[in-house]
Amino acid sequence: MRKLILALALATAAAPALAADPVEGLWMTQPDNNGNYGHVQFMPCDSGICGVLLNAFDSTGVERPSEHVNTSIVWAMQPQGNGTYENGRIFVPDMGRALNSKMALRGDQLGVSGCILGFCREQTWTRLR
Repeated sequence: MRKLILALALATAAAPALAADPVEGLWMTQPDNNGNYGHVQFMPCDSGICGVLLNAFDSTGVERPSEHVNTSIVWAMQPQGNGTYENGRIFVPDMGRALNSKMALRGDQLGVSGCILGFCREQTWTRLR
């Protein structure tokens, strides 16, 4: 019995801990062309890493209604290593369309870009938690 317990303890200690992806958490978007911004929660999903818009705010910081709250606005992001993500899609509310997207994590800043026909739009998002 002691050997069994010791073997289980060693196996547990030797097993690598499952680490969360570094981008997981709550992020504040950069204000769009209208001054509106949001809080996006990143988490794993079936297609990679996804981000759900939790709250929307107007240019004065007052929470405002949005049809996009509680929906995925970032999806299918594929981790490439070194804090980079590619081959995803992002919905840009003030444009009303989804764009091809990639992201680059730099500490508590997240560079997010969306591109269509070679024209790209970039923002820097800030980690809230």
